[in-house]
Amino acid sequence: MAVLWCTEALPLAITAMLPVCLFPTLGILPSNKVCPQYFLETNFLFLSGLVMASSIEEWGLHRRIALKVLQIAGVKPAWLILGMMLTTSFLSMWLSNTATTAMMLPIANAILESLFGDLETLKQKCKTTENAENGQCSLKLHSLPSEKQVLSTDGMEEMEQSDRITAKEIREESEYQMKVWKGFLICIPYSASIGGTATLTGTAPNLILIGQLKSYFPDCDLINFGSWFAFAFPLMALFLILGWIWIAFLYGGLNTRLCIKKQDERTQAEARAKAIIDEDYRKLGPIKFAEGAIAFFFVLFAILLFTRDPKFITGWSVFFEKGYVSDAVTGVIIISVLFFFPSQKPSLSWWLNPQSSNTPYVPLLTWKKAQESVPWNIILLLGGGFAMAKACEESGLASWIGGHLQPLAQVPPAAAVILITAFLACFTEFASNTATIIIFLPIVAELAIRISVNPLYFMLPATIGCSYAFMLPVSTPPNSIAFASGHLVVKDMVKTGIVMNILGILSISLVINTWGMAMFDLGTFPDWVHHANKTGALMDVASVPALNATL
Repeated sequence: MAVLWCTEALPLAITAMLPVCLFPTLGILPSNKVCPQYFLETNFLFLSGLVMASSIEEWGLHRRIALKVLQIAGVKPAWLILGMMLTTSFLSMWLSNTATTAMMLPIANAILESLFGDLETLKQKCKTTENAENGQCSLKLHSLPSEKQVLSTDGMEEMEQSDRITAKEIREESEYQMKVWKGFLICIPYSASIGGTATLTGTAPNLILIGQLKSYFPDCDLINFGSWFAFAFPLMALFLILGWIWIAFLYGGLNTRLCIKKQDERTQAEARAKAIIDEDYRKLGPIKFAEGAIAFFFVLFAILLFTRDPKFITGWSVFFEKGYVSDAVTGVIIISVLFFFPSQKPSLSWWLNPQSSNTPYVPLLTWKKAQESVPWNIILLLGGGFAMAKACEESGLASWIGGHLQPLAQVPPAAAVILITAFLACFTEFASNTATIIIFLPIVAELAIRISVNPLYFMLPATIGCSYAFMLPVSTPPNSIAFASGHLVVKDMVKTGIVMNILGILSISLVINTWGMAMFDLGTFPDWVHHANKTGALMDVASVPALNATL
């Protein structure tokens, strides 16, 4: 299954269903234990997040949020890149990373065209002026005034003075603008991948962690929506700021052109870009009843998930039987309301006078729309991962592999965290992050038990590290979408992504050894691991003869 997932010789969802065929026939697990793994409560939580996202997309609330943030951020290259990254990461916390990237790229292109003109013209200037550089021939620059052209209040006089500039200057300025353009395009898929790690429903590996924790360690209730957010959101914010500094530095957003003394040099160009954003926002019109309703349910959805059992305070789940109400229950309650809540404000006069006209009833979300929007293949992929984890547990494979990793016991746990995160961040460049975490999470958990380390100390960094795939276009769908625009080359992504990977690994290491250590008491070996071993959730070493021989 790992080979098929990595090579995609079969569709990922078809590979995910192989356990239903193979585990019973090979005598690994009976079908009545395999099939329920495909729709655990974790899948329901994922489904509720996807349905909520489809309702947000249906009424355009995500576009309104995006444009509003860009209005606030301003249009200077560095600040605009930051605005793009903040908007994309926020949306990808709730929407799929792929949908967020697909929505943000056209907005970015429209802003860039208002700043620098047509991209093809810009490319042509980069090419045509190279041959003329040595001749110092003078050419007239007809494109949008650049940052090297001073646009003061009496800009017409200064434009006449700088109307004829050398071919070398044109090429240098065009190359700078192309760099900024690439920076805009590359920051969007990266921030989508970073943002998805902040919430439990943001990306599939987070949910696989929850599912496998419940399978291996039934008594571990430390991770839920609220506690994950408290741990992962500061990490996301830290990495996003570091990523912004690196991308803005690499692609020309941070340099002397943005110094305070030159801040009005691009007044006209920036005004055009701001006008584009303002015009797009104006076209949306006032907030509609449906948008307001979706925003209300979205906020309610988030608040209820955060406050169910946040661990540091008493949550509302105490009003119910212990262990009965989970995050999945919360999510399904909210999305069920969307299917009957009206999308237009009901007419109150109709209640007083049945003869008066009433607005037509259209719910906020129809099942047809939800069915079209939900990627059912990902739900099957999650199920395949849970089935594989169950089989690793029952057969003793995880224990056997963990025993062979015993030499890593000599490595300090803090260094092991860096090694595990770096390995998985590299591996996921070539395989889907979902397949990567499915394959390696049981091994990581067993390794932690072998060296008497809290399993969460290894499992949390491994899970987040699987989302840090920045170097190749094939690493993630957002990377592929940005690369498909035709304005990026593989070299751009590798050069930017390798430093992003290093920053991500260091950020995870910092976070897991600071507030992560305090939140989840990672410095101790927990009782729920001992209980899992006693109940057979993880096979004892003595039950694996091959492992005994090895040890």
